[in-house]
Amino acid sequence: MKFEDIEIEEVDFGAMLEESFKREDSGSNLVSGKIVQINEADNQAIIDIGRKKEAIMSLDQLRDGEGALLFTEGDDIDVVVTGSRGDRAVVSYEVAKKQIALKEFIESYDETQEYIIDGVVTKKNKGGYIVECDGLEFFMPKTLAYLSQKIDAIGRKIKAIVTKVDKDKNSVIISRKELIERESEKIDEVATAILEKKEPLIGVVKKITNYGLFVDVGGVDGLVHYSQISHKGPVNPSKYFSEGDEVSVIGLDYDKKKRHLSLSIKSTHPDPWKDIEKILSVGDTVSAQVSNIEPYGVFVDLGEDLEAFLHVSEISWDKNVKHPQDYLTIGQEVNVEIIEINKEEKRLRVSLKKLSAKPIDSFVASHKVGDVVRGVVTSITDFGAFVKIGNIEGLLHNQEISWDKTKTAKNSLKSQEEVEVKIIKIDKEAGKISLSKKALEDSPTKQFAATHKVGDIVEGVVKDKKDFGVFISINGNIDALIRTEDLAPLKIEEIEKGKEIKAVIVFMDIPNDRIRASVKRLERQQERDAISRINTAQDDSMTLGDILKDQLKK
Repeated sequence: MKFEDIEIEEVDFGAMLEESFKREDSGSNLVSGKIVQINEADNQAIIDIGRKKEAIMSLDQLRDGEGALLFTEGDDIDVVVTGSRGDRAVVSYEVAKKQIALKEFIESYDETQEYIIDGVVTKKNKGGYIVECDGLEFFMPKTLAYLSQKIDAIGRKIKAIVTKVDKDKNSVIISRKELIERESEKIDEVATAILEKKEPLIGVVKKITNYGLFVDVGGVDGLVHYSQISHKGPVNPSKYFSEGDEVSVIGLDYDKKKRHLSLSIKSTHPDPWKDIEKILSVGDTVSAQVSNIEPYGVFVDLGEDLEAFLHVSEISWDKNVKHPQDYLTIGQEVNVEIIEINKEEKRLRVSLKKLSAKPIDSFVASHKVGDVVRGVVTSITDFGAFVKIGNIEGLLHNQEISWDKTKTAKNSLKSQEEVEVKIIKIDKEAGKISLSKKALEDSPTKQFAATHKVGDIVEGVVKDKKDFGVFISINGNIDALIRTEDLAPLKIEEIEKGKEIKAVIVFMDIPNDRIRASVKRLERQQERDAISRINTAQDDSMTLGDILKDQLKK
């Protein structure tokens, strides 16, 4: 019952009733007539209503549901004069039937009995409303209607009680107001009793919505909000109940102004969270049933009115779980491990993967750093690629893809491509594996070292400038650092990218791919090289003075 459409106003009941009668057909007296002519072409009948008067009536009122006429010429018929057309009266057989039926109702009316009708508002006038029920028309004054003038009441179904029968005027007065007030008093009484009793009682589910259940308790409907159904938290009512189900409820609150009775199902059961530490502990393995599957995880029912959340990352050690439904189905029984109990927020988290062996353990048992293995590229990122080896993934970082620093995972690898890599690091605790593709090849530095040594003079092009020095590129694929203090007599502020520089190799770290050179030592090295060449080419008969003289000539 909606109380928001109730509107009460002070109106003179007597005047309102009289106005209603006036607005009804002025010639509302019931008369007996005779059908003197049926003219199907004009779809009308001529009725002799006495006093040498003839009236007309539409044939539509004399047909049955299939369109066949119910009367023939010469038949007697009761009609009510409803108006006139030219010099002839207009009569109605349908109005007559209603008046006759109402008269019969009035004659059989028993003042000691209570009459409650379910009808439909069919007309509205200044005084009130005409309500039709089983072919009978009743009058409902505005003051007894409890209907707002802001709404269109025509066609609305209502329930009302007969309050007055006037045999002289052949009318019946009904009241929606009285019935509503009675029901309101009943609701108040039942709701107060439920709250005072504070004990569970059985109710019947009348209606299910997305926000809860409407439950009939003692003839009064109360709402069980979806948050009051289970200690698991807010749940979908339709997954647990059907209309007509009997449920045990307890009263929570009653808003007398709105006539809203709030009920609870979960309050009829002990709260498992009160002594949760006696039921569960972190690390426990429990049996559960999958109750709901979402893209981000799975909800599992632990029984005892408890529900836990299984995050997608806790389903499998496989990091590429696309959707939980690929691993689990609703209703499936699974064993899970409790990994979090938050009593304050009433939250349980569980893990499925912790009950299975870690892939890293079996991997370590059969692999070691330095092994060369084959795997499949499963995903490519900005920083590298993940390669699956058996049932575990390792990271192939961009800097480990090639000695050519311009190559990255994105521009040199494809998803699902098979690659050969070397294991360069295993972190068992973190469950991480580092891989390298370039480790399968000799580094450019190693190749360079095969034909060069410390002390060799080389030429390179300035590739980059830093505060601590400059990097030169030798042969296009070897980077060497010349520290600022090793640039003399060159000045770092005068050096630009692309400038060719001659320097001497002073340090080579092959494992770490590092080479340093020096311009400062270049002149000294050139002197040493010159002396070395002289020593190699000198004749035993030459004296030191000859050698120096020969060098001065050059």
